Amino acid sequence: MVVGNQGSIARSTDNGSSFNNATSPITNILYGVTHGNNTFVAVGNNGNIVRSTDNGSTFNTVTSPIANTLEDVGFGNNTFVAVGNNGNIVRSTDNGSTFNTVTSPTSAYRGVTFGNNTFVAVTYYGKIVRSTGNGTTWDNATSPTANTLEDVGFGNNTFVAVGNDGNILRSTDDGITWDNATSRTANTLKGVGFGNNTFVAVGSSGNIVKSTDNGITWDNATTPNTKDYRGIAFGNNTFVAVGSGKTIIISTDNGSSFNTVTNPTTKNLWAVGF
Repeated sequence: MVVGNQGSIARSTDNGSSFNNATSPITNILYGVTHGNNTFVAVGNNGNIVRSTDNGSTFNTVTSPIANTLEDVGFGNNTFVAVGNNGNIVRSTDNGSTFNTVTSPTSAYRGVTFGNNTFVAVTYYGKIVRSTGNGTTWDNATSPTANTLEDVGFGNNTFVAVGNDGNILRSTDDGITWDNATSRTANTLKGVGFGNNTFVAVGSSGNIVKSTDNGITWDNATTPNTKDYRGIAFGNNTFVAVGSGKTIIISTDNGSSFNTVTNPTTKNLWAVGF
């Protein structure tokens, strides 16, 4: 499932080889999408939240408790957690039917993910927060950078966060402490995903980097263009990344190389979920 400008939504049932438009109930930008308990949830401008319980064929709006932009959404322990501007955090324990606000320890968020019974969110100035209470309460974690962090992913008991100036951070203690990893790029990395024992991060100017040792070392991957990539996800042995210029690219070799796929929405895309 990919989402983007003007509420655009497209879905693929052939591992990303082709996509078809899905009917969207909104016209605002959707910035984040995730899946859990047979439900897709997407979030975006003006606090908009939409959900689908039929594998993305149709979406319905959900009443949002906020009017500020939501940048990303994650799922774990039967809980959806969305984060965004003005420090907003909202959560749902009924498969995205209703959301409630949560007290936040910082002023804004860019990305969120779940692993090992822990939600981790990242944002401006290198700030990192974590929740071990299914998103009900949050604590600050110590960060080794002051650069903006755009996204965070989880795999093999490791959290990996990426951001401005090619920054890559990793944590092996459920997000309590973080270390810098050596990056292959100085360009902003905007999305990170995990699958088949491989982390893949994507960013501006077509940059794609991958790690097969839990984020310790990274290598450049072959990129088909110089578009700005904003999101990446993994499913069925396939990485799918999306970005500006209506771009969708896929990799079936664990992120070593990517090929372009036709985008039927004709809109710029911000996120992808599986």
